[in-house]
Amino acid sequence: MANYIDGSDPRAVELAVAALGAGSVVALPTDTVYGLAADPSLPEAVERLFALKDRPLDVPLPVLVGDRHQLDQVARTLDTAARRLAERFWPGPLTLVVPRTDGFTADLGGPPSARHTVGVRLPDHPLVRALCREVGPLAVTSANTHGSPPATTAHQVVTAFRGGEGLALVIDGGHCDGIPSTVVECRGPASRGLREGAIPWEEIFPGGGRG
Repeated sequence: MANYIDGSDPRAVELAVAALGAGSVVALPTDTVYGLAADPSLPEAVERLFALKDRPLDVPLPVLVGDRHQLDQVARTLDTAARRLAERFWPGPLTLVVPRTDGFTADLGGPPSARHTVGVRLPDHPLVRALCREVGPLAVTSANTHGSPPATTAHQVVTAFRGGEGLALVIDGGHCDGIPSTVVECRGPASRGLREGAIPWEEIFPGGGRG
């Protein structure tokens, strides 16, 4: 049974930092949907996250960062297309799949070809960003079993995981918007739409198409 705390409680970040440092999985609100978070530097934590979500190992986990400076810990300097999108939509519901920096070697799943890239996002949520600044970039995926609708309330998280089984902590941040992030892969000056979400394609590719 998971511990449960309101996101407005000043202890929320402290308890989450402790749980993540112990290699546990934490459920938390974001600016899109509720997420399951783990420290990607701890292989056992990533394994727990995949197992809890029943997520196929060939589907890589994305990473959330607390600020633009923290982006350097996981990704190379953004090229033209990625930089323009980040400047326009961050913080916000846009995940950019970009080349990894050489120092970020965490196994986030995915095929061998995905080991050289990382899906990264700067969320527009103060609690998540504060937590990332304390712990570092976090592997975060929607709080649901694979293939099920993402949770938009803490109650839905607890229900989906049978009373919070497998979760060290559930942070209640009220109702989330409920639309996952839009995902775009960027390579140099080119970009390619992978998943339409909170930001519609016409805003990403105003000329039409998806790259």
